[in-house]
Amino acid sequence: MHLHGINWLTSIKFSADLNLCATQDGWARQLGWTVTHNGFGARGYRDPRFDLVRELEEVGRHVFT
Repeated sequence: MHLHGINWLTSIKFSADLNLCATQDGWARQLGWTVTHNGFGARGYRDPRFDLVRELEEVGRHVFT
């Protein structure tokens, strides 16, 4: 297959992936979450507030040991 054909198929796949997950991605971003693309139709959604929980747990380990 020619490079043009490969690029065309890749762009179709990328567009389909974005359209497939657009609602969920938009909702997650409205909540302030980060969205990572992990393959076609696969996403990772992360709420950054859990970073604070992790930091507090780490501080607690140092304080109480």
